[in-house]
Amino acid sequence: MEAAGDRYTHLVTFPLPTSAVEPVLERLRDVGVDEDAITVVTEAQTIDSRQYEALADRFAEEAPSEDRIAREELKSTADQLASTPSTYVTLTVVSAVVATAGLLLDSAATVVGSMVIAPLIGPSMAAAVGTVIDDADLFRRGVAFQVLGIVLSVLAAAVFATLVEATNLIQVADPRTIDEIGERLSPDFLSLAVALGAGTAGAVSLTTGVSSALVGVMIAVALIPPAATVGIGIAFGLESVALSAGVLTLVNLLSIELAALVVLYYAGYAPEGFFRARGARLATAKRVGALVVGIAVLSVFLGGITYDSYQQVRTEDAVEAAIDGTLVADYEAAERLDTSLAYEQRFLVLQRPTAVTVTVGVPPGTDTSGLVRALDDRIDAAVGHDVAVEVRYVTVERRGRLPPPADDPSAHPMHGQTAV
Repeated sequence: MEAAGDRYTHLVTFPLPTSAVEPVLERLRDVGVDEDAITVVTEAQTIDSRQYEALADRFAEEAPSEDRIAREELKSTADQLASTPSTYVTLTVVSAVVATAGLLLDSAATVVGSMVIAPLIGPSMAAAVGTVIDDADLFRRGVAFQVLGIVLSVLAAAVFATLVEATNLIQVADPRTIDEIGERLSPDFLSLAVALGAGTAGAVSLTTGVSSALVGVMIAVALIPPAATVGIGIAFGLESVALSAGVLTLVNLLSIELAALVVLYYAGYAPEGFFRARGARLATAKRVGALVVGIAVLSVFLGGITYDSYQQVRTEDAVEAAIDGTLVADYEAAERLDTSLAYEQRFLVLQRPTAVTVTVGVPPGTDTSGLVRALDDRIDAAVGHDVAVEVRYVTVERRGRLPPPADDPSAHPMHGQTAV
């Protein structure tokens, strides 16, 4: 205890279970300690006390969760996760550039590496925590950094992709043919599950004091690659690529925020006091409502893509069935080797088949007259409208008995059969 004029400063330290920190701080505030006091909460590595276990058992019964950190710790952790502007900008730009390189190289390992350095978990959690605990400054900072991060990611990716295209560092005729990019061009409702899971994991890691490094990677998975794909679409002048990836980025961003808000609110982090608690509830309800409306609007796009994917599978199955039926009925010697469909864009996300290319294997000298017309009629009936049909013939000549399929029980040596 040190005297400073007419005032005294007391330094008191004592170990507490995680679940006891918040109740003790509340009781200290009730007696006015928080008016001039500075509270420091640190993690104790080892505690040797006979009373500690009894204290832990006592507060375990009172606290909502044994692993739940105090409200003050939550705010402090959210503050720490939100990087300084210079660090945040640097890491975001580097992450976006590395992600763009990985996408153009079709390298999943490089894309994953870009996520490790992305600092996007901080702003997402800061905005959610600021809403729930009624801290307007923390909320505004989180939202501002989220917007800044997405804009920087898109711009950095667009600039880097433009340089790659201008200097021909990588020969890319159409980015849509790259698998890593194609995965971000057809977002469906499963994308919501990924983003909601990331937001939930982020909030849980925050409330329990668990390391957020791995959770940050999961949040970056939902944001950095789609944002980089938007930049690639802009650089190559592909509006459909930029639009599809942009919708995926926004859906993931809103879903992460929604999940984090709901988890933090139901964890009981609303501030004490009637008026502050009421204000926090209203702010949380408004922002949850806005997020739900935003996700619902964007889900129309996701629903369209999901429906279109379902229709494409049905159409392709119907076309293959029509081809096989025609060959079995009238051209038994022929066999379908491959089928591919070409589509045209309709109504923004919906696609319609316009052409079918069929590769047919036939033995030498097989009469295939009339096959194209027969296939055209059957395929048009299966699709429901006229499509262009192209048949490619491949001469197939076989000699001897072919080995049975690998899943054929007769292929097992114990049956005593040998393929010739």
